[in-house]
Amino acid sequence: MAEVVLVTGGSGYIAGWCIAELLRGGYEVRTTVRDEGKRQAVVDAVSTVVDPAGRLGFAVADLTADDGWDAAVRGVDRVLHVASPLGGAGPRDPDALIAPARDGALRVLRAAIEAGVGRVVMTSAANAASPSSYATEGVTDETLWTDPDDPTLIPYRRSKTLAERAAWDFMDSHPGPTELTTVLPGAVFGPLLTTANIGSVGIVGRMISGAMSGIPRIGLEIVDVRDLVDVHLRAMTSPDAAGQRFLATGEFTWMTEMARILRDGLGADGRRVSTRQVPDFAVRLAARFRDPSLREITPALGRRNRHSTDKARRVLGWRPRPAGETVLDCARSLIEHGAVQHVRVPGPVR
Repeated sequence: MAEVVLVTGGSGYIAGWCIAELLRGGYEVRTTVRDEGKRQAVVDAVSTVVDPAGRLGFAVADLTADDGWDAAVRGVDRVLHVASPLGGAGPRDPDALIAPARDGALRVLRAAIEAGVGRVVMTSAANAASPSSYATEGVTDETLWTDPDDPTLIPYRRSKTLAERAAWDFMDSHPGPTELTTVLPGAVFGPLLTTANIGSVGIVGRMISGAMSGIPRIGLEIVDVRDLVDVHLRAMTSPDAAGQRFLATGEFTWMTEMARILRDGLGADGRRVSTRQVPDFAVRLAARFRDPSLREITPALGRRNRHSTDKARRVLGWRPRPAGETVLDCARSLIEHGAVQHVRVPGPVR
């Protein structure tokens, strides 16, 4: 009999790919949605790569409420807790991100322990294992924790750090057979299953459409969504992954390099991509006086810190693909889905 895996937040970009790959791997999958109306959208998205008939079930549950989580995990062997709030344009109340992320993780873990789930793999973020200053030189690994008390942290970074910290603290105080593993991705790009929730992919769409007339001096550790799902599945099944954090960042790439990859690799479809770099002071001025949404990215200007993925490679045998391949596959998928003209960036890059 096939194992049953719960994937939280089934309508999300990463979760959709998790569902598809689990189904392709022979698992039965249950996924959570916040309301019944989202079911068909998830089925339609997953159906673009695999037939989910008879092996995909749903549970209605929200990270902000207790209702539904006990039913969601009932009879489940493993959990991929992927769902998490994204940042938007910087909420005035930091708890708008922190509370759902932290309390939602605890709801999932509490229900999983009660149900006797074997392992929970939780998606955190690389910026929960980063120096507080993005400009710090060097390479860091999973032993580093971002300081959540640093007043310069944007709410998204603080929420991911506090949620993961709370998860580990909760597991330390609830010993038993349920195991926890966390995966800390970089900037997630790659092909789409649907245009309903494109996450960070919107950055590539803005470049292709010409909406991004200048490129900020920001570097991203690009990880392909397909490789991110692969490391989740490896972390879910490897005996050596229990109780471990795994960074899942990809190749460090300046956004100007991304722009050149798109311009050179897309032919006529890349003709509107700008490769002009905007000076840091101009981005900061725009953030202060013209576009408050840019305040979320100004701390990352000139970022030089990188993360090591040696642990995931050594313990899990993980091998991510080159960033250039991911960026081009992402762009071609956006074009194929007709999603270039009206995309926007919904929040900070995961």
